[in-house]
Amino acid sequence: MISGANIQGNFKMDKLSSEELVNLIKSVFPHFPNDKNLGILVDIPGTYGSDNKKWSKRREIAQEWFSILEHNADKLKLETIQLIAYEDVGSNNADLPLYATIIKDKLPLLSEFLNEAGEKIKFEDVFNNFQLFLAPTEYSATAPLKNAAKKFGFRAATMPGFSPEMIPALRIDYNEVSRRVSILKEKLDPATCAEVFFIVDNQINYKMFFDLRYRKAHLSPGRFPDKSVAGNLPSGETYIVPYEGELEEKSKTQGTLPVQIKDDIVLFTIDENKAIKVEGEGETVEIERDHLKREPAYGNMAELGFGVLGDFGLKPIHEILLDEKLGFHIAFGRSDHFGGDVGPDDFSSPKEVIHLDRVYIPDIQPRVLVKSLILRYENNKTEEIIKNSKYLIF
Repeated sequence: MISGANIQGNFKMDKLSSEELVNLIKSVFPHFPNDKNLGILVDIPGTYGSDNKKWSKRREIAQEWFSILEHNADKLKLETIQLIAYEDVGSNNADLPLYATIIKDKLPLLSEFLNEAGEKIKFEDVFNNFQLFLAPTEYSATAPLKNAAKKFGFRAATMPGFSPEMIPALRIDYNEVSRRVSILKEKLDPATCAEVFFIVDNQINYKMFFDLRYRKAHLSPGRFPDKSVAGNLPSGETYIVPYEGELEEKSKTQGTLPVQIKDDIVLFTIDENKAIKVEGEGETVEIERDHLKREPAYGNMAELGFGVLGDFGLKPIHEILLDEKLGFHIAFGRSDHFGGDVGPDDFSSPKEVIHLDRVYIPDIQPRVLVKSLILRYENNKTEEIIKNSKYLIF
């Protein structure tokens, strides 16, 4: 792996070589004696109108990776590599369908052709028979795979929205990434709350108080050395779910959360860890207000995330898989896959289930600056870990 400040400038190739891909799998999934089968999970669009160029390219990459890995199964000490496809679920982190298809040759263009493309199989049987998964999908499968990994004991690297522009993020020094995310976990685990001070347009100040009681942070270092774990690749973050009030005590998470969406500033009023009001001006404000009214679970403060890849010279590519790993972010919606309490049953339908990250870095939200993020501990101890959107602890 390579570290440095100008990763994207040094690597212009848009694909991994066979050797790089094999070494990546070895690094991501340290081998266990019972590792026999690796599945590459791919979601297939239901209509031509719902498809897009990036999704089509991603399926092409999955097909290519399957071919390379199938011919190098012996180097990975695996018996089989399979390409496994399923009908797209329509939204990020919604539950997977009951059935998938083990592809015989080529991925079909539409999901209606899946039955002709291979062997239909229950997802439960897939999870029972495969120990390792790559999931370069259009709609994130992170939440359902996290939950299934705990039940079935497999390991999965989820890659929603993966694109060739992310290849440089697979070549960085993940030993250093692991060191940084571990430091963040050490800071977050004993914290009772996080106070975040925002400034909008260099003049208007807002404050959020996030209740971190009863919670532990999770590492996402891009490596999976333990069984029963699923997470993103590329990766590089530590994340924690604010306390949601599922115990007898109410959540103390409250304040005003500014989010720049397109060119508009949307102000969410947060109380007891939920967005209860949306203010501001512009079309996006009305969209957010309607979304919250239609789906109150969308307003759940689902995650405080601390991405570290921005310090490695990586820039946003408008795909959340990578962009959220670049710096501090806050997620709305589903949290059960991270150890929280809000899950699919809290939404009106499977297609409305969502876990949506808002990333606070200048390249994505130039009007909003994280002026300060302070962790508070028992005995009134405090530590500022972010100042002017930069980490102070590395």
